[in-house]
Amino acid sequence: MRKKRFCLWQLLLVAALAAAVALGAGVLALRAVTGMGGLSLLEAMALVNTRFVGEYDESEAVDAALSGLVSGLGDRWSYYLTEEAYQAQEERRKNQYVGIGVTVSYEREEGLLILEVTPGGPAEEAGLTAGEVITAADGQSLAGEARYEGADRIRGEAGTTVTLEVTGTDGAVRSVEVNRRAVESNPVTYELREDGIGYVKLSNFYEHSAERLEEAVAELQAQGAAALIFDMRNNGGGYLSELTHMLDFLLPEGPIFISRDRAGHETVTQSDEACVDLPMAVLVNGDTYSAAEFFAAELQEQGAAVIVGEPTSGKGYSQQTFALPHGGALAISTGAYFTGSGVSLIGTGLTLDREVALTGAGDAQLETAAELLQENLT
Repeated sequence: MRKKRFCLWQLLLVAALAAAVALGAGVLALRAVTGMGGLSLLEAMALVNTRFVGEYDESEAVDAALSGLVSGLGDRWSYYLTEEAYQAQEERRKNQYVGIGVTVSYEREEGLLILEVTPGGPAEEAGLTAGEVITAADGQSLAGEARYEGADRIRGEAGTTVTLEVTGTDGAVRSVEVNRRAVESNPVTYELREDGIGYVKLSNFYEHSAERLEEAVAELQAQGAAALIFDMRNNGGGYLSELTHMLDFLLPEGPIFISRDRAGHETVTQSDEACVDLPMAVLVNGDTYSAAEFFAAELQEQGAAVIVGEPTSGKGYSQQTFALPHGGALAISTGAYFTGSGVSLIGTGLTLDREVALTGAGDAQLETAAELLQENLT
């Protein structure tokens, strides 16, 4: 008769010890990744969920905790996004959104002033025009403070409709039903000025922006542009890939972007020999940010462009956005960046070739840039 090697209690003890070892190893691994601070955050959430007697909104508590975490980094370029803000950012970065296709301002107390109507969009099809004022959406007034919520009330799911009350430029009031659908926003506008200088306005560095800029420059060259002005004012930046594609298109062979990660590893982006051989200028202001600021810096550094406008912020870190399980996202600085010759903009911003403020009527910054280019052409 064979004897049992282990009795039941011994087997249970071994299983319990194995579970404890596995749990301990898991805690150690988690501690190695998150540190004691991370474990403390997890324990705090567990305590709130199991011991807190008051009523609370868990999503609000998590949002506040994550916002505080990012704030504690002391990095002005990192930020936290709630689920709604993250979804809106992802939509905006596609240079496409669901809406009716209007650009509005809040300057009119009685509602939303239409500044621009997207060609081929739902608003144009419904007969809306620039200069009209949207005073109500689906029966809700947009006057006074309510106008700041107007854009959210007008947006909605694709395939639905919104009924707008509109005051025309002649003062007549009418009701307009508009279908919501995906609207593509072109980040680039351009024109050939009478002085022969091509003007290109770029609103962001999100999807398709490099492609649109290349198309604009090619068209202006075909029209005989003798020089180019790139308007980067109020441009908040965007994707690194779009920035480097633009720089590669415009600049000759050589390094155009250097990035350094947490471990100190450097990545150098090179341009090929093909380039646009025209005098250039870049317009900037205090809201020329991130990729837009770097665009101007690299063109200036290589002697391809002069910079005209107002001092910039001096951003020098790039951010990655990480989606979180609850729907929000963390955008944290994961790389320091430098020009092709290794210069950081942190603490200095751009070195302006001509500092010009906007005062009164006209665009003194644009005309100054044109004058500088004309001097190079003569």
